Amino acid sequence: MKDNSLSNILNQYESKEQIDGQLYTLNLGPTHPATHGIFQNILTMDGERILHAEQTVGYIHRAFEKISERRNYSQITTLTDRMNYCSAPINNLGWHMTVEKLIGVKVPKRVDYMRVILMELARIGDHLICNGVTGMDSGAITGLTYMFIERERIYDMYEQICGARMTTNMGRIGGFERDFTPKFHELLKDFLKTFPARFKEFCTLLERNRIFMDRTIGAGAISAERALSYGFTGPNLRAAGVDYDVRVAQPYSSYEDFDFIIPVGTSGDTYDRFMVRQQEIWESLKIINQAYDNLPEGPFHADVPDFYLPEKADVYQKMEALIYHFKIVMGETDVPKGEVYHAVEGGNGELGFYLVSDGGRSPYRLHFRRPCFIYYQAYPEMITGSVISDAIVTMCSMNIIAGELDA
Repeated sequence: MKDNSLSNILNQYESKEQIDGQLYTLNLGPTHPATHGIFQNILTMDGERILHAEQTVGYIHRAFEKISERRNYSQITTLTDRMNYCSAPINNLGWHMTVEKLIGVKVPKRVDYMRVILMELARIGDHLICNGVTGMDSGAITGLTYMFIERERIYDMYEQICGARMTTNMGRIGGFERDFTPKFHELLKDFLKTFPARFKEFCTLLERNRIFMDRTIGAGAISAERALSYGFTGPNLRAAGVDYDVRVAQPYSSYEDFDFIIPVGTSGDTYDRFMVRQQEIWESLKIINQAYDNLPEGPFHADVPDFYLPEKADVYQKMEALIYHFKIVMGETDVPKGEVYHAVEGGNGELGFYLVSDGGRSPYRLHFRRPCFIYYQAYPEMITGSVISDAIVTMCSMNIIAGELDA
């Protein structure tokens, strides 16, 4: 394996290769706007050329895994959506599926389809921001401003489901707190009707734009072999040419019912990462249309009274409902002993939850498999030898979310 240590690079660095004859250290972050989050890269530079990079993480580490060991299972939902806050519902619903696997709950088919609709909306919103900001970091600001409008329309739908927009606390163990509202149906139909034409304008703006292509093709490339070695998943791995998607490899929430393809790139560079996300947005639209057109009838929550709050009117009038309400809110429900792992296809890749229960009311151990934390290790290798402007668009195209990076 190639030695990329700073001492080795400096030993091999010949004077004839120097740009200005002097090396210097540059801090990229932790608070520079171009990092899109609070993390630091210490760069050794020769002019604009990056000779060595070393990243520092943990600036916003919040100890969510340890906090979870002192919270009941329902309360942990509010911790998950503060990781990748660009697609929070995927985090929420992935956590609920993990608990359901532990306690052995089978949710109704309608719940599966409702979850698919919301997770794919979240994926679209996540990709819109990543690709919009990639355009902005290469000098094209207009696309991002227009895509923010579309993301706000998705947030309007979130609001109908859970009353929140960004940190959503969406759904419940076993399903949802309430069914889709008439207003949600109205917003979703309008989105499915009008979004494709608006997104097409964004595609036209950047996909074949010569300036954008010159700025992104070849920037931050990584091979399939190296990506797998680092543990890449999601769009970053697929951009390198590896056809792996959790929705297909290990289907959940009835994803096997839907017809969609997995976009795959070839070179693993910034342009391929951008294009993979672009194509995934179209595929997510296909999935949402299929799920909505075939939305099954039936309940929107499984029969798990230990986790589903009773109707408020019953709480005021019936002792049994009041008891259940108190037990759920106070976290007085014991869960079975066991050890489970459940993964979903998050906006950035395989988002996994490793849960160990000792039979109590809180997890004995909980670990979040955060895709950002895993693939950010490759960032120094991907930018070494490039110029600083390439390092910026490379970072953006990897979609490094600080909340998911540190957790």
